Amino acid sequence: MSPLLLTAHDCTGHIHLIIGSNSIANARCTKSIEVGAKPLVIASPETEMHYALKDRIDAGQIKWIRRNFKDDDLTSLGRDEVENVVDAVFVTLGGKEFLQSRTYISSLCRRLRVPINVLDAPNLCTFSLPSTHSDGPLQIGITTSGKGCKLATRIRREIAALLPPNFGAAVERLGTMRRRIWEEDHRSQTLEDDDDDIPAQKPTFNQFITESDLNAAKTRRIRWLSQICEYWPLRRLASITDSDIDTILQSYCAPSHPSTATNIQATSSPPLDITTLDLRTLPTPRIILAGSGPGSPSLLTLATHRAILTATVILADKLVPSPILDLIPRRTPLHIARKFPGNADAAQTELLHLGLSALRKGETVLRLKQGDPYIYGRGGEEYAWFEEKGYKPVVLPGITSALSAPLFARVPCTSRGVSDQVVICTGTGRKGKAPEPPSYSESKTVVFLMALHRVGELVESLVGLKKEGGEEGDGGEGRKGDAWPKETPCAVVERASCSDQRVIRSTLEFVVQAVENEGSRPPGLLVLGKACEVLKGRGGARWVVEEGFEGFDGLDDVVGLQGGGGEMRDMAAEREADAAT
Repeated sequence: MSPLLLTAHDCTGHIHLIIGSNSIANARCTKSIEVGAKPLVIASPETEMHYALKDRIDAGQIKWIRRNFKDDDLTSLGRDEVENVVDAVFVTLGGKEFLQSRTYISSLCRRLRVPINVLDAPNLCTFSLPSTHSDGPLQIGITTSGKGCKLATRIRREIAALLPPNFGAAVERLGTMRRRIWEEDHRSQTLEDDDDDIPAQKPTFNQFITESDLNAAKTRRIRWLSQICEYWPLRRLASITDSDIDTILQSYCAPSHPSTATNIQATSSPPLDITTLDLRTLPTPRIILAGSGPGSPSLLTLATHRAILTATVILADKLVPSPILDLIPRRTPLHIARKFPGNADAAQTELLHLGLSALRKGETVLRLKQGDPYIYGRGGEEYAWFEEKGYKPVVLPGITSALSAPLFARVPCTSRGVSDQVVICTGTGRKGKAPEPPSYSESKTVVFLMALHRVGELVESLVGLKKEGGEEGDGGEGRKGDAWPKETPCAVVERASCSDQRVIRSTLEFVVQAVENEGSRPPGLLVLGKACEVLKGRGGARWVVEEGFEGFDGLDDVVGLQGGGGEMRDMAAEREADAAT
């Protein structure tokens, strides 16, 4: 099969005949209207009409001929200036029952030299519609010659993603500049062919332009425009503004008469300063809210790791583990939240204003949080705060310790026949107040974050909840809900995924004593529910302590994670070395 000839048609005022009433017919009508054509739909009143197509017909945007196709429709429904022949035909009828009629319509159109497109039948088409990216005057069409429309759409999306934002506006400006230069410079001189597909540049394309060359002087601006379109990066072209066009047009003054050629005032420098243009394309100030996961560098997302390496200022939570902080390049300023009891709000305000100050200086600020930024990380509050100041944050998720820490402690938060729901709670509310604890359910697993510093008070509230009938548990505060049995299994998981991870397995009856005896190793959390003993129990003891993190079962060497993110540190070191050179 020979390659198709790709062309661009001016369809303003053309008559497009659409045969069918399905969703494809609606899409063809939409495209026809977009390009200025007038679609006519031919379909029997008995056929089902697509709802969007019907709405457009009711609105008067499309004319519906309520009958089946007739042969003379091709030569009677068109424009007067082309003797009533239609300009294009789209057959959207599908299925084997329409095979004969589709073939007949195709042969009829071919005899009359009327362009025809038949749905899912490349052999019956005389033209096809490419997958098109449109941005003002810029249009990019991709076709696979009927081999795969989904693939063409995928290719089109990926090509369009490589273009600078709003590049169509830049194309419009460059076109305006070219037209104005053409109007001002020697109209009698023949410009280069307007064909976009020139096989090769002229031999004089890169010829050095001298002031003594009269012919070059007459066309210096148009040649300069051709050269920047050929060689400048697209982002630089996209940064040209309307005022830049005026600067360019005033930079080169062509002579109005050959006798004045010796008086041409040519500038010794380009009409536009490249450095100024490139400064416009530099990244704008950005604020990134990112989660660092439970602790191990191996559990960072690639996006967060990239943000750590590329940020110019990093604001980290106090509990972000040192193996994560070790990944930060030494040249990057790091501020760690100075949070301690009674100072949390002041430390939070300090970090926010540090970030705002850096953003106003054009920095890329990374707000690095433990776990996931939206799981008790104030991520939503910080997003709203920075957005109110005019900076819309980019949010990168992290692996929350609420789900990963139980996993590393061999606690499946859900397990058939044991636990069918997971509740994530905080042990510390606003202003340090205790939040309302969840009521008991035998099939519930509860994960408490930020609770170990007040685990005694928390346990008292859980076992002392007021039951539905009004009866209170032993020593409770009378809060509504079913009290938790003291024998409910629980697990304290501290520094999950780090080399000094610790798990304390106990029950509600003895967990307070266990924490007091073993001490605290923050950050940690409390997991509550029967799921805590699905895979590993206590063996009858009041509590058991498990030290150390087993790693990833030998996968460290395979995926390059050995040594707590050593490969990541190597990558950070390589980036610093590259920056130094």
